[in-house]
Amino acid sequence: MAELSQLLQQTMRRRHLNAEDLADRTGIRTPRIRVFAADGAHGPVRPTPEELSELAEALALPLRDVQEAARTAAPAPA
Repeated sequence: MAELSQLLQQTMRRRHLNAEDLADRTGIRTPRIRVFAADGAHGPVRPTPEELSELAEALALPLRDVQEAARTAAPAPA
């Protein structure tokens, strides 16, 4: 399973969305979306369960996949 940052980046790219577009669809502030896309769920800013639900709905992804991605640990840098 992909980590949240990977899932967001891939899905946003596939749907031709940027952080501002996703913010408009969800109501989540653009800087928070940028942090989630860069650092995933384990960075300095962590998504709330409500935000995960909003992201899943806006990106037409199953909520369970988004929740699992948020729990997946990011790979350690080399």
